Amino acid sequence: MDISIYFEPIKVDSILDSENLHPNQLYNFINIFNAGKTFPEIDEVDIAIIGVNEGRASVNNMSCSKAADSVRKYLYSLFKPNYNLRIIDLGNIKSGKTINDTYFALQDVVATLLKKNILPFIIGGGQDLTFANYLAYESIGKIINIVTVDPAFDLGEGDSKLTSKTYLNNIITHKPSYLFNFSNIGYQSYFVDSEAVDLMKKLYFDVYRLGFVQSDIEEVEPMVRNADMISVDISSVRHSDAPGCGNASPNGFYGEELCRIMRYAGLSDKLSSIGIYEINTDKDINGQTPHLVAQAIWYFIDGFYNRKMDFPVKDKKDYLKYRVVIKEIQNEIVFYKSKKSDRWWMEVPCPTKLKSKYERHYLVPCSYKDYQIAMKEEIPDRWWQAYQKLM
Repeated sequence: MDISIYFEPIKVDSILDSENLHPNQLYNFINIFNAGKTFPEIDEVDIAIIGVNEGRASVNNMSCSKAADSVRKYLYSLFKPNYNLRIIDLGNIKSGKTINDTYFALQDVVATLLKKNILPFIIGGGQDLTFANYLAYESIGKIINIVTVDPAFDLGEGDSKLTSKTYLNNIITHKPSYLFNFSNIGYQSYFVDSEAVDLMKKLYFDVYRLGFVQSDIEEVEPMVRNADMISVDISSVRHSDAPGCGNASPNGFYGEELCRIMRYAGLSDKLSSIGIYEINTDKDINGQTPHLVAQAIWYFIDGFYNRKMDFPVKDKKDYLKYRVVIKEIQNEIVFYKSKKSDRWWMEVPCPTKLKSKYERHYLVPCSYKDYQIAMKEEIPDRWWQAYQKLM
C-alpha cells in the first residue's frame, strides 16, 4: 500500500531559516517531505521520522498535537554526528476524521516500515498512539517486548476508553496478544496505585522506580536492550527541564538522563520502533521542551549508528560463556559476554518446541551485576521473570 496517502508535507520555511544553516547541520542530511517536493523513497533507509498531529485522547494535554514541527525546528539545526546518515522525515500523519482513523494510519505506516527493516521514530501526539504502534507488530505477527519511560503505568480502570492514561490496559487485554514482556522505567510511587504494582509483579513484568534508576543509570542499558518498542512520556522528565507538558511534575529524570536513556535505546540492536509523546508547546517556556527532545533524538541517532550487531543466538564464538550453578533451582544459569561490546546476556530455559517462537526472548539482556548476584547463588530478577513466562 502507498503510505504517502497518510501524510502531509512539512512547511520547512515556516519552521526555520534553512538557507542560513551550516552545511553540516542535520537539515542537509535528512531527506524531508517538504512542501512542494515529492514523497521520499523509503528504500535503503535506516530511520524514518514520523510526526503525528493527534491529541484528542491525551488527558490534560490535548495541545500536544502540535509538537512535531516544534521539535523539527531544533532537530534540523543540530550538527550531524560523524556518520553517513540514511534518515528520512516522512512528514506528519494527517489527523483522521475520527481518532481511530489516525490509529489505523499510524499502524499501517509503522507495519510497512518494519517490513522494510526501517526504524520508525514517532513524534506525538498523545501517548495513546503507543497502542497503534503496538498493533503494527500484530500486523506482522511478531511477539515483542515493550519498554515505557513514564512516571505512571497508564493502566486506567476496567474497560476504560483508550486514552493516554489507559493505553497499557488496552495493550495487555488485547487479543490475540503479541506482548511477551513489559517494562517501565522511572515510575513514581505517588502516581501509581499499589494494586497496579502488585499486578505488574503477578504478570512478571519489570517495573523500576525513579530513585532506583537514578541511583545507577547504567542499569538502564540492559532494560532498553530488551525492548522491541519504546514509548517515552515527556512527563517522565521533571518540570524544570521539560515544562512543555500538561502533566509535568516537580520530580522526574533530568534532561541529560533522558538523553542517556535515548542513546542506550539507539544502541540496542533489538529495538525496531520508538516514540516520544505528550510534548505541549502551549505549556512550554522558550522552546525548552522541544529543544530537549531534539537533543534526545540526536543522542538516539548517535547510538543507532554505533550499534554493535551482537546477539548470541546462533554463532557464539565471539562470546565468553559462563556457567553458574544455583542450588535453589537445581540448575545452572548460563551467561554470555560479548567480546565485541562487553555486554551480557543470560540464557533462560525454554521448551524446545517454543525456541523458534521465542528466539529473541529466552536470551535476556543483563548486566555484570546480574552475574555477580548469581555468583552469590541468588536468582537474578530478570532471569526469574523471563523463566516464569517461558515455562
